[in-house]
Amino acid sequence: MKVLTNDLLSETERDAVIEIRHAMHREPELSNGEWKTQKRIMETLARFGMTGAKTFHKTGVYIDIEGSSPGPARSVALRGDIDALPIQESRDDLAYKSQVPGVMHACGHDMHGSIALGTALAFHRMRNNFSGKVRVFFQPAEEAEPLGGRTVVKENLLDGFDAAVGFHVRTDIPVGSYGARAGAVTNSSDQFALELTGTMAHGAKPDAGVDAIAIAGAFINEVQKVVSREMPFDDRAIVTIGTIHGGEATNIICPLVTMTGTIRTASPARRELLIRRVREVAEGVAKMHRGTAAFSSQSGEPPVVNDHAMVERFRQLVVQSAGEDKYVEGAASAGSDDFGFYSSCVPAIYFWFGSKEPGNESGVHTPTFGATDKVLIPTTELTIRYTWDLLRA
Repeated sequence: MKVLTNDLLSETERDAVIEIRHAMHREPELSNGEWKTQKRIMETLARFGMTGAKTFHKTGVYIDIEGSSPGPARSVALRGDIDALPIQESRDDLAYKSQVPGVMHACGHDMHGSIALGTALAFHRMRNNFSGKVRVFFQPAEEAEPLGGRTVVKENLLDGFDAAVGFHVRTDIPVGSYGARAGAVTNSSDQFALELTGTMAHGAKPDAGVDAIAIAGAFINEVQKVVSREMPFDDRAIVTIGTIHGGEATNIICPLVTMTGTIRTASPARRELLIRRVREVAEGVAKMHRGTAAFSSQSGEPPVVNDHAMVERFRQLVVQSAGEDKYVEGAASAGSDDFGFYSSCVPAIYFWFGSKEPGNESGVHTPTFGATDKVLIPTTELTIRYTWDLLRA
């Protein structure tokens, strides 16, 4: 198998990549409501002769491209997420600015979906020149439950695949540079809810009651010791209490406090242990103060874990095609991404492409986030080359 580096995307395919990026950005859709985006992707695929697209997770799309050339017949999955965020865009310099009030592509998924589209189009055109299969996912609901990545695993859509490729724009890496690192590059993210129950009494007679606010204060202090004294520092463990509610009057001993929060770690091995210890601390503190605790948790994204060999292969490709100075290893993130479901099933890579330049320096999930179109075609072509390499492995 041989691919020409100057013929990875045709002019028509390049136009389609830019066109769909602009269309997605103008009409962003929130998680689990990506109906127009789904239709637009399927219509574009069909326009290029790709009529075998299938739907999943209601608003998702995936397409298989089968190679007909002799060879090792490996299978590679590639994901581009497509959902937007509930943020009002404040960029007035974009001709394709969001036309949907309160919704924008503030995390670059319009670019991710466009890169995935260009990759699918190129492999379809080159299907007689490679062996194996490329499955391209246009995945909904990366940002909010129910998560699209969980559905990919639940419906066994990665069964039999040899590798998975994901990518994300990164605002601290310059335009034209790329990064990846081996091991856990994001944290898991699990949610918890806690009810601390005491006994109501008059504020003048605290001994007649059990103060749920006092229990809550003790829990807030003690739970952080699980992170600082029980978890290795490189686990990047974090326990965040995001909401707390309790109390009805200034002179009443509070009988009930509710809390919600998140539990994060980079360690798949200690993920369940961390959740269990938060539960045990809550129950122990409540019992010590003569109250009770009701703890529940909801499993979210696993950590994204990059395969060492795939990262090294990606590094070599970037160095060869763009130059050694264009490879930036990049730091791991304590954030989460449901590509972790993919990496928990098959060897995977989640690489970064840079968007930082004058005028585009805002972080993701902000009203002023933006990235130039000029990152799209080079990143798409790099993705095609890398996927091609994986098919030959």
